[in-house]
Amino acid sequence: MRLDLSLYLVTDPRLCTERGLVETVVAAVRGGVTLVQLRDKHASDGVLIDQARRLKAALAGSKVPLIVNDRLAVAVESGADGLHIGQDDGDVAEARAALGEAAILGLSVQTHEQMARVDADRLDYLGLGPVFATPSKHDHAEPLGFAGLASLVAASPLPAVAIGGLKAEHATAVRDVGAQGAAVVSAICGQPDPEATARAFFTK
Repeated sequence: MRLDLSLYLVTDPRLCTERGLVETVVAAVRGGVTLVQLRDKHASDGVLIDQARRLKAALAGSKVPLIVNDRLAVAVESGADGLHIGQDDGDVAEARAALGEAAILGLSVQTHEQMARVDADRLDYLGLGPVFATPSKHDHAEPLGFAGLASLVAASPLPAVAIGGLKAEHATAVRDVGAQGAAVVSAICGQPDPEATARAFFTK
């Protein structure tokens, strides 16, 4: 699968409830989403495996990869295209060994200290943030702002996607600091028209 970080959708089970997870993702992909991460901190592995398989089936033919957040076992068992882990959510070397070389593997980075420890040979991309405070993740690190984001992007040995409170009006600023794209949650999930909302990221 080709890695395109232009518009990276991170799912939120609460925000996707009204329209439905699969329906929200499919609409967002029609609008231009280039990568989907299945994230649900509270669901069991079994529930997530089922959701991942349904999403994989729905994304078939779209060339949009499906990545699982944190749960290595879910990513492997469901046949997802990759995994994204945080600083405390697993070992990069272990994840790469389990997933294989063809899978996509991403890591969250919030500071230059973390950046200095990045295992660039085993990773494909970095998620940098939060740029702004965000209601979808209550335990996030101190917001970077665009100056802090630019500093981390400049230090990154890998393609980087910005995350944290980003909306369509921030898309140009994200690209201007050198990030490959924006990762978003509430800016698409839970919106009345996920397709139109996604498309707006490419017109700002």
